Amino acid sequence: MDEELRSLTERLRREAAGSTAFEPLVATGDRDELADVLTAPGQPLWAREMAAFRLGTAGDRRAFESLVLLLNHRDPPRCASAAHALARLGDPRTARAAAALATNELRVAYALHPVRLLVTLRAPEAVPALITTLERRLRPHDPYRRVALACVDGLGELGDTRARRVLNEALAHPALAEAAVHALARIPRQREAR
Repeated sequence: MDEELRSLTERLRREAAGSTAFEPLVATGDRDELADVLTAPGQPLWAREMAAFRLGTAGDRRAFESLVLLLNHRDPPRCASAAHALARLGDPRTARAAAALATNELRVAYALHPVRLLVTLRAPEAVPALITTLERRLRPHDPYRRVALACVDGLGELGDTRARRVLNEALAHPALAEAAVHALARIPRQREAR
């Protein structure tokens, strides 16, 4: 059992509070049984999360919709588990969904894990979404510093020259300046025209 699955299992075991359905759900290797949990009415959230995580990390795309919903959940551990599973799912829709969540200003409080997932995926959608999200975080008194820092760090890791402008703007923000310096150092300088 890998560390992510172990951590998820411990957290959900506490949520399940002695439910007799928990251990069989953890033990089953039947993907159809796991997929049924995602669509059956009346299933508790812990059961849906366990099923979606296990299917997602196994590359079963039936978990996609459930994992995207969990990626946008108000509970950070659920978001983190969903991002981990989505990164392994291999579904081509994942980057587009993560970009939509990262740039949704109405849900910016929950954008941290979609931003990190975009960096992990290194998809074409990543840099434009991170630039858009960071630009919005550069407003005075913006309360989402962790999201802004994740964007700065992610843009540095991705090393795309399109990020240079917004990272230079981030230098003017004390909470972001040091991270922006490091991110800019990772972006290759453009060659000057002769």
